Amino acid sequence: MKYVLVTGGVVSGLGKGVTASSIGVVLKACGLRVTSIKIDPYLNTDAGTMSPFEHGEVFVLDDGGEVDLDLGNYERFLDATLTKENNITTGKIYQSVLDKERRGDYLGKTVQVVPHITDAIKDWIESVALIPVDGKQGHADVCVIELGGTVGDIESMPFIEALRQLSFSVGKDNFCLIHVSLIPVLGVVGEQKTKPTQHSVRELRALGLTPHLLACRSAQQPLLDNTKEKLTQFCHVPAANILSIHDVPNIWHIPLLLRNQNAHHSILKQLDLLSIATIPDLEAWNRRAETFDNLTDSVRIAMVGKYVGLADSYLSVVKALLHACIACSLKPSIDWIAASDLEDDSAQLTPEAHAAAWKTLRNAECVIVPGGFGDRGIRGMILAAKYARENNVPYLGICLGMQISVIEYARSVLGLERANSTEFDEQTPDPVVIFMPEGSRTHMGSTMRLGSRRTLFQTPDCLTSKLYCNPQYVDERHRHRYEVNPDVIGVLEQAGLKFVGKDETGKRMEVLELPGHPFYVGVQFHPEFKSRPGKPSAPFLGLILSARGQLEAYLGRHQNGS
Repeated sequence: MKYVLVTGGVVSGLGKGVTASSIGVVLKACGLRVTSIKIDPYLNTDAGTMSPFEHGEVFVLDDGGEVDLDLGNYERFLDATLTKENNITTGKIYQSVLDKERRGDYLGKTVQVVPHITDAIKDWIESVALIPVDGKQGHADVCVIELGGTVGDIESMPFIEALRQLSFSVGKDNFCLIHVSLIPVLGVVGEQKTKPTQHSVRELRALGLTPHLLACRSAQQPLLDNTKEKLTQFCHVPAANILSIHDVPNIWHIPLLLRNQNAHHSILKQLDLLSIATIPDLEAWNRRAETFDNLTDSVRIAMVGKYVGLADSYLSVVKALLHACIACSLKPSIDWIAASDLEDDSAQLTPEAHAAAWKTLRNAECVIVPGGFGDRGIRGMILAAKYARENNVPYLGICLGMQISVIEYARSVLGLERANSTEFDEQTPDPVVIFMPEGSRTHMGSTMRLGSRRTLFQTPDCLTSKLYCNPQYVDERHRHRYEVNPDVIGVLEQAGLKFVGKDETGKRMEVLELPGHPFYVGVQFHPEFKSRPGKPSAPFLGLILSARGQLEAYLGRHQNGS
């Protein structure tokens, strides 16, 4: 197994995840099989209990793993299916070591960070690297490892030491270290400054790791030749191995940027893979990046949610919208609406925000209500769903968004004014959304209906089934505790709402549609997690097609087999 380690220096948020994903793309384009591991030095065992404001969205894998959003980047870029083991955290490592200590596996020895924690990290990396993620037999050729945080952080020290030991044990031809660093430009002078990177590399070398390549983040300007010369002189990295990662119009340019600077050649040379690798074929990426750059027509999408203050909170939803829009030759124009701003209370408290939110909603060509937890903003989401339903505006409700559409329908159409979810009102006389029986009320982590589950379509004539190209079932990823109450399905369906997708027991509602509406769809699963560039998710594609009045023509073409 060959390893490519991506570390970061100077500041966090430099784009290590996108850089690591792009390196994987370029190596895959060279004919190699690639897997990836993300190391998060925090003490949480997984990302499941973290606030979206704190850490961005929680990405859900097929096996139910709740992981860092960077694994979503890996899956989208590499078109891979990762496992929860591909996300290593300090919490997971310490938990496994302490479990062994309690079992007596260490035979009475004093359990220490070195060697026991570092050995556990190495063993984890080496075993996970062998798990195939591309649907083929046998292990990958290269494992790309991203170390979260910044070099010098106290919490990442055990991982640095473990990776130093790993680099020594696997041999120099099997290990390549790429250090992502910042080259700031001071506004007054306009000069690219290398000193922060020099210090970062010095720190890394003091810890026993020497970078083979530098990926330097600069703003608008690529690295100048004299900047590269300085870095070569003080960081002991050849000029050919210093990569300029400047700002680009969209992130699909990053693999092309790396390819154009022969990053693949430097990595393959370090890993002694030049003899078996091919010239990178990135034609599809090139086409995709250029297509996006040249789009002029945009579609206005209202995103009504709770965590709109941080775009990363809904990163996969944003990416799924992007994939769907590009398939329709459109540019996504997402208008973020804080659900609470739509509520009647905000008309008195913050009238300007209230008016702006409603103006934005009314100007949108389609509405999406994504997932979330807790009762903040619920009334605003219900108002958004009602507006979309009554005004024939295309609507997609995901997870909580589907439950919102059921609550709104029960209140507005069935006249059940206090209809609610027991999540928001345990005493509601009309519980149309109820707590899921298999969950736990006391432990927050890993208690939800998580991971890939099967949805059976009840009829091939429904809109969603047609968008999925008429399969009998689809497997999509879930992350929720509450479900539509099976006892109210009959009365809701009599009133016009149709539940066209159910689980294998027939008791859990997975997909709802409103016949007669251009596009009013709710899904209990999270289709955004399986959307890929060039392979958009069906519900998102339907939403965008409907927003432009192209849905019927699209379905007509595809029903005819063309």
